[in-house]
Parts: sequence; C-alpha cells; structure tokens
Amino acid sequence: MGDVTTVGEAFHAVIKGEIARSREILRQGYPFAPCRPDKRRYTVEEKVQVFVRDGFIDRYTGDKLVNPGVLKVLSFYCPDEFPYHPHGKMAESHLAYWELFPTIDHVAPLARGGKDVPENRVTTSMLHNQVKNNWTLAQLNWELHPPGKYGDWDGLTGAFIAFAAGNTELLQDRYISLWYKASRKALQERALL
Repeated sequence: MGDVTTVGEAFHAVIKGEIARSREILRQGYPFAPCRPDKRRYTVEEKVQVFVRDGFIDRYTGDKLVNPGVLKVLSFYCPDEFPYHPHGKMAESHLAYWELFPTIDHVAPLARGGKDVPENRVTTSMLHNQVKNNWTLAQLNWELHPPGKYGDWDGLTGAFIAFAAGNTELLQDRYISLWYKASRKALQERALL
C-alpha cells in the first residue's frame, strides 16, 4: 500500500517551503513510474480459450462461472425474469450478468505495466473485474486460485452448444450466435468437442 511516511515527509517539506527537498523525498521514497499501457488484443474466441483453460472458475475467488451464451439464452426465453442489457446496466440487467458472467482480467494490470499475453490473463466475474480494476493482488490482499478442471465444471458450455444447435432460432440472436461459435471453436481447438 501507499507509503504514508514518505508522503508525510514530503508534505512537511512543502509546509517549510522546501519544495526541492519535497521533490527529492518523493523521487527517492515513493517514485512515480509512468508507463504506456499495453492494449487489449484478445478476441471472443481467445476469451473462451481462457475460460476453458481455467475451468470456468473465477481465479480470484474459486467460484464457478457460466458461459455467457447460457445467460443470454435465459434472457431470450425469460426476458422479464432474467433481463439483459447490451451495455451491462446493473439496474436493467439480472445480477447474474455481474456475478456469474466470466470475463478476462490481467493479473498484472495493463495500466501498471502488465502485458496482454495469455500468461497474464485469468478468468474472473464481471463483478470482481470491476473491483480489482488496476490494483495488484497484493494491494487488495487477494490470492490467485488455481484453475479449475474443465471436465469437472464446463460453465454449462456443452449443454449450451447442444441446445443452441438444436434450436436454431437462438442463433438468429447475434450475441448468442457469437458465444456459440466462439465456444465451439475453443472446444474444437482443444479437442473437447
């Protein structure tokens, strides 16, 4: 966490009118390290690859997550009971879209110099992604849980693929179709389908 002692010393130097000393205290004791954040470059297919690799487990909590296509199928058939909002507005979409929807997070935040590489990507819920933001695990006192095993929990992906394939009206929904295709491709590439 932040260095209160250094900030206090720098502030007291400012109070005394010792601006140059304050600058030196900060440079030495609590330096600012600017960085040019790496850009996110992953596709939906690559997201699903990470979800499958991690066994649809939130790597920050160990909780099970669900394939996004499953959530949207529920919204398709039960729009009033399980509403979906295309921009994720919490007041207009079911809470499951925050609690159970998997997304990618970078363990070493991009804004802090982390790289957008597969080794730095983990599965987490939208909720925990929002909470973690650009903080490190150490700052939040979080730990990285081991990945789950896809064979133990698949996020209902197998059932989603089978159901959507047999109910082609679902594939007219662009969002469902996107997750269907990405899920099939990810499983085919891993010889799981």
